[in-house]
Amino acid sequence: MKKTVLIFSSLLLLASCAGNEKTTTAGDDVVSAVEAGGDNSAAYKKEMAELEKQNELEEKAALENVTTMSFDKEVHDFGKVKSGSENSCVFKVTNTGTKPLVIDRVSASCGCTTPKKPEKPIPPGKSDVIEVGFKPNGPNPDGKATEKTVTIEANTDPKVAVVKVRAIII
Repeated sequence: MKKTVLIFSSLLLLASCAGNEKTTTAGDDVVSAVEAGGDNSAAYKKEMAELEKQNELEEKAALENVTTMSFDKEVHDFGKVKSGSENSCVFKVTNTGTKPLVIDRVSASCGCTTPKKPEKPIPPGKSDVIEVGFKPNGPNPDGKATEKTVTIEANTDPKVAVVKVRAIII
């Protein structure tokens, strides 16, 4: 059975390769790309050069819109909160750069934490807030504080920033 599968696989491979040959002329003779050593590198090099140029233009455009941001705090400590209670806080974000700050995405490390980002770009020198809801679902068994992260992605360098909420859940 193994020999039959191996032979069948080999035949399929050969058949698929045979259909992909490209032909070129060498004088009066027609030569396949396989026989000519696969010499279609000029087209490949041209295509790669075009892709590299496009990537460079996209990177340059992205860097032209990069700005910086800062937060009023990196951690918000709720202190002691009851399991199932609704809690909220805000992180004030300030555009400290020279281009409009666009917050693309905010995400939380846990389903009990729900961040909400500003919908409009923040002009240079101006501020807005990231609202964070926190509804814990169970007390800390060891009595230590629980810490959840909120990840912010924006047109900044570095692209990602992190803030945290902390609480002792009773």
